Amino acid sequence: MGDPPGAFHELMGDLDHPMVIVTTAVDDVRAGCLVGFHAQCGIDPALYTVWLSKANHTYRIGALADTFAVHFPRTGDRALAELFGTETGNQVDKFERCSWTPGPGGVPLLDDCPDRFIGCRTALLDPGADHVCLILSPVEAYQRHHGEWLTFAQVADLEAGHPAEDRQRPA
Repeated sequence: MGDPPGAFHELMGDLDHPMVIVTTAVDDVRAGCLVGFHAQCGIDPALYTVWLSKANHTYRIGALADTFAVHFPRTGDRALAELFGTETGNQVDKFERCSWTPGPGGVPLLDDCPDRFIGCRTALLDPGADHVCLILSPVEAYQRHHGEWLTFAQVADLEAGHPAEDRQRPA
């Protein structure tokens, strides 16, 4: 039997899943980040899960938010993915650096990334690891373009806005 943690991380690193950009807002505070951990998790009712790093500004705002937008960037959207994946909302207003429109509940909708859905939070699960799980119930969805999704392999060289050591661990 191989080294389970090492082999698992290696196996996951070889997957080339699509990336998403999650945005949300509470009052006048906006947040958004590039997310690699996400998936559909229900058919009837339709549900979607997004995992947010506890190190991120988006996690702190998202813990208070009810409405989220999940954007599906295409291969031509790397600059947008870089903005939301390498900058931290603790230091930079990412939304001053891109075009966006307020959506339901004030959630920022990225104008250059129209393939998206808007969902209401139905649950927030904290398994005690470095990420929390949001379960979203889609209320609106849009697919404007067809083509290649922006994948993990295409952004693997980006340096996260927070180093892994910043992820909060349970005491």
